[in-house]
Amino acid sequence: MSDQIAARLKEMGISLPEAAAPAANYVPYVISGNLLYISGQLPLEGGKIAVSGHLGKNVDVEAGQRAAELCAINILSQARAALGGDLGRIKRVIKLNGFVASASDFVEQHLVINGASNLIAGVLGEAGKHARAAVGMAALPMNAAVEIDAIVEIA
Repeated sequence: MSDQIAARLKEMGISLPEAAAPAANYVPYVISGNLLYISGQLPLEGGKIAVSGHLGKNVDVEAGQRAAELCAINILSQARAALGGDLGRIKRVIKLNGFVASASDFVEQHLVINGASNLIAGVLGEAGKHARAAVGMAALPMNAAVEIDAIVEIA
């Protein structure tokens, strides 16, 4: 991991957990050429879903943003595992796809996924500025409030 990324993580009070094992029949990441595809990450903390439920029903935007931050932390953990511990190999986060479990009238998915976007950009600087989607869903696995996947260009 580059010293600059490690310093930013420390400054933000973030300690990356071990990358979570898949919960079904898929792999946590795939490297194809110079692209790293990271499977959808849930808001896991200490091995458990930290934020569950639906935005606009029983989860507020602030808690949703925290869920998105946790997803981003888990994306970075998967990237670290995929890259042999060297997050400095990240050239650019190309895209985040954010999925938000939402009540039918909730329309602030973009604000929720800002939690992940802000964290990724904060940790990776210019390399963390990305395209993204923020989509409302009827439900997510294990009643998670948020799930996010990523496409990353690597060296």
